[in-house]
Amino acid sequence: MVPAIEVQNVEKRYGALRALAGVSLSIEPGEMFGLLGPNGAGKTTLISIAAGLTRASAGGVRVMGADVVGEYRRARRMLGVVPQELVFDPFFTVRETLRFQSGYFGLRDNGDWIDEVMHHLDLTSKADANMRTLSGGMKRRVLVAQALVHKPPVIVLDEPTAGVDVELRQALWNFVRRLNRDGHTIVLTTHYLEEAELLCTRIGMLKAGRLVALDSTRNLLETFSGLQLKLRLSRESLPPALEPRLVSRQGDRFNLRLDDYTELEQVLVGLREAGEAILEFDLQPPDLEEVFVRIMNRHA
Repeated sequence: MVPAIEVQNVEKRYGALRALAGVSLSIEPGEMFGLLGPNGAGKTTLISIAAGLTRASAGGVRVMGADVVGEYRRARRMLGVVPQELVFDPFFTVRETLRFQSGYFGLRDNGDWIDEVMHHLDLTSKADANMRTLSGGMKRRVLVAQALVHKPPVIVLDEPTAGVDVELRQALWNFVRRLNRDGHTIVLTTHYLEEAELLCTRIGMLKAGRLVALDSTRNLLETFSGLQLKLRLSRESLPPALEPRLVSRQGDRFNLRLDDYTELEQVLVGLREAGEAILEFDLQPPDLEEVFVRIMNRHA
């Protein structure tokens, strides 16, 4: 089976800066794949190379078997990208924007699909509104619609829910799940790791232009055994004896790692002896956020 996206030893340099350092990965048709990493890891650079917006310094990318350089017309047709930035033409309505986008791919009489996409993204009431009059959330919905208007088999969502409200986020994910069930390959980048954990069957993690993790979401979660103890304490300090268990902290909130349930009593005793009062308490298996932090720290 031809991979939906095949990345082979891709490097990208900007002068002395090496944005991508020999990345290789393969995304299968029908996958819901999460591409994660901190800011500056190379996620958007890799997406830009796949979309033909940037030329790789070395290596190559294929979309549904089409080389993004040598077979760029077919590769572009196979891919729909929702960018991070709110890019729009202020002179057109929503419907006109989507009709023009269809025309770029040689599609005529695409009105029924445009209407369906607008319906699922709750844009029907704004169909004849000028783009410049829309809110930021509505503009982002139009970007999603533009990426879908030519029915690409592979859809890349680059931070699609950044800065949008909860209602839009839920509507978008319901629509994306439907597209995935219909056979579309979905590639998602997001800083909302709970979204990636919920939606994606496989995860790739980038750091400093290198692929540092690639596995199923389940395997990544199971690799890091133990429990995650989330605490909010009365003071922004942790007893020194508990510091080795610390995974992350934010103000008076601490995430600790326990090997098993028997260690919980030791932690509680240590907090009582230090005079710390527990304001909030939550014990659960490791989530993708903890796995992400530990992998990033491992490759510091």
